[in-house]
Amino acid sequence: MNRILYRKSELAHDQLLLTDRRATHILQVLKPALGDELRTGEIDGPLSSGKVMRLDAQKVLLAISEVSQPERPTLDLLLALPRPKVLKRLLPQISAMGVDHLYLTNAERVEKYYFDTHVLEPDFYHGALLEGLQQSGDTCMPQVEVIRHLPSFLSKTDFPENRWLLHPYASQNLLDAELRSERCLLAIGPEGGWRSSELELFEGLGFQQVSLFDRVLRSDTACISALGIAVAKGELYGRD
Repeated sequence: MNRILYRKSELAHDQLLLTDRRATHILQVLKPALGDELRTGEIDGPLSSGKVMRLDAQKVLLAISEVSQPERPTLDLLLALPRPKVLKRLLPQISAMGVDHLYLTNAERVEKYYFDTHVLEPDFYHGALLEGLQQSGDTCMPQVEVIRHLPSFLSKTDFPENRWLLHPYASQNLLDAELRSERCLLAIGPEGGWRSSELELFEGLGFQQVSLFDRVLRSDTACISALGIAVAKGELYGRD
């Protein structure tokens, strides 16, 4: 954990008492002394600093002081639902990269039984996303929406000006895609790619087809690679 995260409801008079795996991590990995300052943060709230006030065998007491309010990420991800074991592996990485809205959608090549997985239960995916936040040091939890009918969702949703559709055979590279504003939406298809009818649907809504390399990648590899490029482009927006 590169930042110890907590819910606002866990605070009592600006103090945080930990007795769970966070306490274990502090005691066994960080090994602070009394008075040391730890990187902490409120989930969907401010970054903070936790001063170590007490260390017991299974308990850690921190005095919390607010440091700054982070800006929410400016990147949204529309991801065709992958196999449950792949999604389980991807979730922490997605939140670590910095995604504001995560849309997990059906597609013609998505198997129906994927939607029956426990990975789509809020308690599970929240924990997986939290793991990624603790790794990255951020507090902004991605907002998750599960989409069972893609055309209906696309027809009623307002998207940012930058709308990129990852497609291995697109002539334009994501690195070269025009960035008209800081906020972006990246759409990534299933294993085997989007079908032609879906590509036409996205094209009609102003999505630009972009590729990564002259190689066809697995969906999880393509997802993390594209997120890295998109995040970097967003952070560079407006700089000299």
